[in-house]
Amino acid sequence: MNRKLLVTGGAGFIGSKFVKCGVKKRGYDMVVVDKLTYAGDLERLREVENHIIFYKADISDMDLMEDIFKNEKPYAVVHFAAESHVDRSIMDTTPFLDTNIKGTQILLEISGRHEIQRFINISTDEVYGDMKDEGQSYETTPLNPSSPYSVSKAAADMLGRAYQRTYCLPVITVRPSNNYGPWQYPEKLIPVVILKAINNEKVPVYAKGENIREWLFVMDCVEAIFEVLEKGKIGEIYNVGSGEEKRNIDVVKTILNMLGKSEDLIEFVKDRPGHDFRYSLNSKKISEQIGWKNKKGFLEGIEKTVRWYLDNIEWAESKLKDMKPMQ
Repeated sequence: MNRKLLVTGGAGFIGSKFVKCGVKKRGYDMVVVDKLTYAGDLERLREVENHIIFYKADISDMDLMEDIFKNEKPYAVVHFAAESHVDRSIMDTTPFLDTNIKGTQILLEISGRHEIQRFINISTDEVYGDMKDEGQSYETTPLNPSSPYSVSKAAADMLGRAYQRTYCLPVITVRPSNNYGPWQYPEKLIPVVILKAINNEKVPVYAKGENIREWLFVMDCVEAIFEVLEKGKIGEIYNVGSGEEKRNIDVVKTILNMLGKSEDLIEFVKDRPGHDFRYSLNSKKISEQIGWKNKKGFLEGIEKTVRWYLDNIEWAESKLKDMKPMQ
């Protein structure tokens, strides 16, 4: 039986965890495709480098991707590759359109020609857009993206579903909530707070820090994606959330407390343009139909994450030095 998965964005934060889990725990053969932009890093895959096939490639390059599919003949595609930072999308939208929309369309097109048996399209809770204090987003909730990033992800999400309906491509859509954990690139909220606090620098928080996100430990997300790959129904959408919503300011204070740092380090800064107030997923469908539920609560997960950054401060700070400026 063919157990070969083609994983796009496999040197990224979530993708690399998926690749390592697939090799070490799930018994898959992994073909990893990654452009290795600023947020991709082969160091994340070092422990399984001798057990994977790696291609440095842009998913927007149709000829190159066609060659990879011909050479490797994967059973399924798990599509993580994306430009993924809202602030960067506000500064320059073009890379988000090129990778997230055009790249996804090319992968879908080639997957159809090569009779892929599963195409797992990784979306995001941000496609649902802004929510007020109450209510949740269901898989049937209309999409209402707010930022250039979330618009590009909504387009990729809808392209996958269009290819499933029009061409009978076996697409399954996964919409996770905010992921966090070890190896996350230090421009996202949690690693930024950890690194700034370790160095006794001011910790920037947008507006008053009242914005609410649902936080999901990265390994829980990875396990959910494997469950969807193995048990999910073609054409379906699955929300993947923890049910743990936190205000940004409370996340920041929790990390400062764990590090024994004063809340005086917090510095409120001008808010992001069009900043969504809240995301909240209803994840009953994946729980009831597939049997997945997150295992790691926020406090346990954030403690593990903080410890990892303390133990791997050199990697994190090297990323800060190499970080591509946003403007």
